[in-house]
Amino acid sequence: MRTRIRLGTRGSRLALAQTRLVVDLLEASHEDLEVVTVPLKTLGDLLPPERIREVDGKIAFTGEIEKQLLARKIDAAVHSMKDLPTKLDDRLVVAATPKRGDARDALVSKERLPLRKVKAGARIGTSSVRRRAQLLAIRGDLKVVEIHGNVETRIRKIAGEGLEGVVLAAAGLKRMGLDSEISEIFETGEIVPAVCQGILAVEVREDDEATTDILRAIDDPDARAASLCERAFAEELGGDCHVPLGAFAWPSGESLGVVGMVASIDGRKIVKERESGASTDAETIGRRLAGKVQESGGRVILEELKP
Repeated sequence: MRTRIRLGTRGSRLALAQTRLVVDLLEASHEDLEVVTVPLKTLGDLLPPERIREVDGKIAFTGEIEKQLLARKIDAAVHSMKDLPTKLDDRLVVAATPKRGDARDALVSKERLPLRKVKAGARIGTSSVRRRAQLLAIRGDLKVVEIHGNVETRIRKIAGEGLEGVVLAAAGLKRMGLDSEISEIFETGEIVPAVCQGILAVEVREDDEATTDILRAIDDPDARAASLCERAFAEELGGDCHVPLGAFAWPSGESLGVVGMVASIDGRKIVKERESGASTDAETIGRRLAGKVQESGGRVILEELKP
């Protein structure tokens, strides 16, 4: 008998492209599996982009999908892991983290120039305080402009709002087939990515063993270890999407290395530290890195960021 699984997702072009990756993986690993994609509207899709900050940014993009999951209208939910709150509802778990995409940030610029070659005082668009801080740390003369909208909208704003360029997640651009738009990709030590950038999370009800068993086949141990480490780092620091912090972990065999960052909004103060250890201790490594960042000046920065 053919098994059927319903995957809930946001209806944006990027979200559907990401869900298609999960569908392909599931169909390749299960011969008798019918996978149905269920696009859903979230608060983040319904609110004007400039109002999303009025609510919890992460809940805005995941809350409605999780409600449908708990109501058993869908069997699993596909999220960008970076949109998930660090604390999940006790009734929900992440059953699979497929292989990570490109975790780095990318510049899409009008003249196809790298950041260091754009004109003095260039206007660069981003909605991320993490990107803003690190861009200003590299080029203090830049005018970083807050922009919102989906990937296509932000790229259109380069011409529409007189920007020199915008900074976006490389994974999203690549998953949408927009590789050719990329002018520069920043290495993870230069612009530290958002926690779990490039990682997908497939969430299920904690008591749904059948769906969990199906999803286990597409879980990537390296992506899971990296996500556990980076999320532990963010949770230890009490960070959210309004705090300029980032982390990137890279499992290699039985070992795992990670870089973490906290910065002031203007990029004048920035703390970066590294930590490593066994992949099996991913969460401990993330918390240890958070302690190191705090001791190196991150605690003062975080205090100054409090309203």
